[in-house]
Amino acid sequence: MNARNEAERQLRLLERGCDEVVPREALLDKLERSVESGTPLRVKLGIDPTGSAVHIGHMVPIGKMRQFQDLGHTAVLIIGDYTASIGDPTGRNAERPPLSMESVRLNAERYAEQVFRVLDGAKAELRRQSEWYGSLSLAELLGLAGSFSLAQLLAHETFRKRYDDGARVGLHELLYPALQAYDSVMVGADVELGGTDQRFNILAGRELQRDRGLDAQCAMLMPLLPGLDGRKMSKSFGNDIAVDAGPDEQFARVMAIADEAMAAFRGLVLLESPEEIAGAASRLEAGENPMRLKLELAAGVVDRFNGPGSGEAARAAWERRFSRRETPDEVPVYRCARAVDLRSLMRDAGLAPSSSEAARLVAQGAVYAGDARLADPSMLVVPGELPDEGLVIRVGRRRFLRVVRD
Repeated sequence: MNARNEAERQLRLLERGCDEVVPREALLDKLERSVESGTPLRVKLGIDPTGSAVHIGHMVPIGKMRQFQDLGHTAVLIIGDYTASIGDPTGRNAERPPLSMESVRLNAERYAEQVFRVLDGAKAELRRQSEWYGSLSLAELLGLAGSFSLAQLLAHETFRKRYDDGARVGLHELLYPALQAYDSVMVGADVELGGTDQRFNILAGRELQRDRGLDAQCAMLMPLLPGLDGRKMSKSFGNDIAVDAGPDEQFARVMAIADEAMAAFRGLVLLESPEEIAGAASRLEAGENPMRLKLELAAGVVDRFNGPGSGEAARAAWERRFSRRETPDEVPVYRCARAVDLRSLMRDAGLAPSSSEAARLVAQGAVYAGDARLADPSMLVVPGELPDEGLVIRVGRRRFLRVVRD
């Protein structure tokens, strides 16, 4: 086998959907040495379990890590049980409240279960930062902090903006990039994966490894997956698709994305080749109904997170439900114990991320009780007035909730 040719083949595959490789030539050299020596690359991804909810945008770098696994390389998944108590400052305009280690532990267990729907857990190396930070001395911590200057850390866009705006920047937050960088030293990372918003932190790992006399890791940066409304996918925006949402809900939410986002989902979630993505685009240009392509996409996404065959079952349920306007067989149940206004009920039951968003949906005419459109977000839902079988509330065409007496 020609090692260079094999390395180039692997890199072409790994670059699919990737926004940037830093530096590309160094990664190609690493892959060539790996082929020649038979020693797999160590590919690092850190996850901070600040919550237990994982959406498919979080899974984009996990999918890339699975590609590395399939090529014979070692996936090193780091549970950030220490940095989670800080919270990644990237893109945040305020400090996070600290989390207890028990909360972090519980979140990590739930997070890992969802991640291993894609990652091969039997072939992954699962590490926790507490392995090294639990015994790190003050002298060692100060030495680590001394590896970075204040000017370097204030080059971080989020830190700089908050500092320039006069907002508080906690000293512990400034340590976050250094701690993430130290992870790379401790696990001997050859490659670190992350979203484009992680560029600063991953490159800090390169610098620290180089300072410690180690071979510097390469960065592989993935684009951020768009959500249902075109903005980056985020639970706080209410535009996310949860990994554990269940096949039918996942399918319905993929069907709600913009047609323009289908190429991103094909490349970043399904990891299709450029040729496959171009083929789908050609079908659209030739006049094929976008609905057909979106049905195929949604089935593929559901299969990826729920197992082969689950996508077709969800597709059949979706077509039965929406093409024939049937209420789904399984509807989430909300137990109403006291009188509550409609917008608060929608917020508490997860039909809207906030009361104001619920009111907006009602104002848009998107909320129904049975076949009746609801027009008043202040309408009281009273447990004693609910029918025995409950009241089915529908938001748009795809989201249902059965409200029953508690």
